[in-house]
Order: sequence, then C-alpha cells, then structure tokens
Amino acid sequence: MTHPFLDLPPLTAARFAAIEDRVARLLGTRQDVVIMQGEALLPLEGAIRATAGPGTTALNVITGPYGQAFGDWLRDCGATVHDLSVPFHTAVSAEQIRKAFAEHPGIDFVSLVHAEAATGNTNPVAEIGEVVREHGALFYLDAVASVGAEPVLPDAWGVDLCVIGAQKAMGGPAGVSAVSVSERAWARMAANPQAPRRSYLSLLDWKERWVDGGRKALLHAPAQLEMLALEACVERIEAEGLETVMARHRSAASATRAGALALGGGLEPYVHDAAEAAPVATTLRAPSGVAASDLVARALATDPALPLAAGGGALAREMIRVNHYGPDAAPGTIQAALAALGAALAEQGLPVDPDAARRAAEQAWH
Repeated sequence: MTHPFLDLPPLTAARFAAIEDRVARLLGTRQDVVIMQGEALLPLEGAIRATAGPGTTALNVITGPYGQAFGDWLRDCGATVHDLSVPFHTAVSAEQIRKAFAEHPGIDFVSLVHAEAATGNTNPVAEIGEVVREHGALFYLDAVASVGAEPVLPDAWGVDLCVIGAQKAMGGPAGVSAVSVSERAWARMAANPQAPRRSYLSLLDWKERWVDGGRKALLHAPAQLEMLALEACVERIEAEGLETVMARHRSAASATRAGALALGGGLEPYVHDAAEAAPVATTLRAPSGVAASDLVARALATDPALPLAAGGGALAREMIRVNHYGPDAAPGTIQAALAALGAALAEQGLPVDPDAARRAAEQAWH
C-alpha cells in the first residue's frame, strides 16, 4: 500500500533551513530563527530554562493563564520572580512596566504574552519594549496567538526571544513552532550553567549543532508532515499578503464584538476596551445566572464545527470564546456563531435580536 503522506522523500536540511528563512521574513527579523519540533510549549519552556537561573530577577506579566505558567517555570529555575498581574479583562500598560522597574531595579528578564487567546486581551508590546530596552533587560515574548492576527516585530520591538506557533491565526499545524533568538539571548544561554543541553528542550543544542554549523545537518529526524504543513501555511500567507490576513482578523474581531452587543440577551464583551481586545479571538461575558459552558454546549449542538468554547477553569462559568482565527476569520463563520449563540440565549428565555446582530456584524466588517 502506498500513501502520499507515507512515501515522501526525507526532508533535507536545505529545505528545513529555507522554511526557517520564510518564517524569519514573516517576522521581519534578522535574528536566528529556530523551528522546534513540537507544539509551542516546547520553545516557550525551553527559552525560559535556557536563559533563567538563580541569578535571574524576572518581571513576569500576567494577563492570562500562560503568564501564570511562565512564573512557575521561572521559579523552578531558581529565579527571583516579581509578578505583575492585571485583571484579565484588560491589558498591561508600559507605565505599569516602568513602575515595576522602579520598584525592583534588579530586573533583568521580562516575560510577557502578546495576545491571550484564552482571555481575549492583547498587550502594547511596542511601547513595553521601549521600557524594557531602557533598562537593558532580556525580553521574552509569547506571540503564539498574535502572529498572523496583528503585527509581530521582534527586531523593531527589542524582543530577544519571540515564540510563535502556527495553529491559530496563521491557520497552520500545531505540531511545530518557532523562536527567534537575539545575540544577547544566545549569550545569556551560553553563560547559564543550568541551560538544558543534550535535551529536547535545549536551544543551545540547535545553536551549536545547527546554526553554528551553517544549517547543514539536522539534529534529528524532523517532523516531516508538520514541517511541510508549516511551509504550505507560510506560502498561503505570502500569497494572500500578511497585511490582508491581519485585516481579516481585525474585521472578525470588530464584527463579533458589534454583533454580540447588538444581539442582546445580556451578552457583553469580556475585554472592556475594544483597543485592548485581541484580533485573534473575542471573549464575551455570559449573562448573569447563565453558565457560559451551558450556552456554548447548546450552540455547538447546532453545529459542532463552530469556533466556540467556554473559558478555561474558573472562567468556564462566565466566559465565552469566539475563536475567529485562521480560516474562521471569515464573515460567514462570525454570522453562524452569533446566530447559534442567539438561539442558545433564546432557549434560556432571554430576549435577543438576531437580525440586529447580523446587521451590526455586517456593518462592522471592514
């Protein structure tokens, strides 16, 4: 038996390197870009463990659940961690970052999530990057959800470690991810005796055996199908145009927010300020007395393919997520999601206006 997925020639080092170069162009970066052979949690954890240790003083910004995980990893590395938590319905400001540096002048590492798909907020990385640069700290950014939905510019923003994944706004595979690494970050890793080596988590292994070797020989057999899917994903973005892809996500967010407000039934945007709402996903607050998880279950009963989910953990009772990313950043998908939510609210006896929601979403789509 033959199969096109099973009978492919091995992925060459040259093609692997070419895919890395295309990802680097997507990020507008001259930094080294390493494609990691696993979901984005691999480089997210690997980058922290490579650069943090007992001598590190970290400012860990928490605007959602991933920021909480980064703090745990930093503490596990022995770092001194100062958490800066803001309510999940808002974003952190550059002024709050500046104040944290004033209160803790020893900070030499800053970890931040760009867009939190889990909570629907996005943070002003360009402004924050200016503050981080002023203080000379290493800047670590989780841009997994934001890449493809809004600008991600590691060089312009002074980001030393920028981790991306393809499975959200890029509309690609989940099984591979990438990290751009500045020279400062490589130097920090090399000086860190705790940095993983001879490990799947090790970025230094990729640096010494792949980057420094001229990208001639891969460390191990690559995840071939995922790499080819990533190549196709980047090719599709290049063909459509990155600006066009990002514009679709902005329009999807605007249409969802406007449609939900017009729908009624007690739905409200979870992120109060539209300027702080992420283009990758819109979060909504369920009406009082109605569990978000129940509404989502009723909506999905009509169409399980709709990009709807309840919030995670404690947020499952109050938060609805409309994950309008990748191919779901489309007018028809938004209209279908709003219609299903309207039907679920009506089943609860709540007054809704589906026609008003449809019109508002149409008018908000730019």
